[in-house]
Amino acid sequence: MSGNLYLVATPIGNLEDITYRAIRILKEVDLIAAEDTRQTLKLLNHYEIKKPLISYHRHNEELKVDGLIKQIKEGKNIAIVSDAGTPAICDPGEVIVKEAIKENINIIPIPGACAFVNALITSGLDTSEFVFYGFLSINKKIRKEKLKEIEKENRTIILYEAPHKIKATLEDLSKILGDRKVVIARELTKIHEEFIRGNINEIIEKYKDPKGEHIILIEGSNFDSNGEEQEALNNMTIEEHYKYYEKQGLQKNEIIKKVAKDRNVTKNEIYKLFI
Repeated sequence: MSGNLYLVATPIGNLEDITYRAIRILKEVDLIAAEDTRQTLKLLNHYEIKKPLISYHRHNEELKVDGLIKQIKEGKNIAIVSDAGTPAICDPGEVIVKEAIKENINIIPIPGACAFVNALITSGLDTSEFVFYGFLSINKKIRKEKLKEIEKENRTIILYEAPHKIKATLEDLSKILGDRKVVIARELTKIHEEFIRGNINEIIEKYKDPKGEHIILIEGSNFDSNGEEQEALNNMTIEEHYKYYEKQGLQKNEIIKKVAKDRNVTKNEIYKLFI
């Protein structure tokens, strides 16, 4: 009888941010495939879990996946863990999931911490719609194409970035997007957790000593491919603007948020008019 493949979310910083279920599964599986065995060993030792560990990362997953699938088909239960957070989100996991589906292997997600979700909910930016881009490519052509795509994106944009690249990425964003509102979240759940809010150029100027993994959250654009809708909204009175969204079935708070964003004013200014 075939075993199970578990995708186990682990803490993104604070070791307490792990579920009871994740600890139980890590104790019960036959093998743990870890992005960095040294990092995972710290977690296992903290919770007194003793299990066989093998290395499973982006540079060897194509080589390791067949062997892992074979073991699961032989009846072993295997857990995939990344250094921190949820497997397969900019971390190993996607390849083995696709192979497991082909082999009709049971795949079980064990929910837990995910860095970009926690950054988003504390950002103060729109959480109703968002798009996650992961790490931008270092290939100049692909990177520029992706930045032009981001320029037109109306939803909140989320990127990951390494500390030594953060300044260059902010400068690239400034060139394409202009001085848009951004939030940088770093060292989430750790002692030096920090949120830096402001416009891109303002942050470039004051942020001199980046450390730790970074998440960049960018306010969505008001860009409209034809420009017609935005022009029409600009020509409306605030009352007409409100009714425009009301007819779309939106609730009052959401309407006020959208009107404020369209007109580039604070929500409080619009809210006062409709009390």
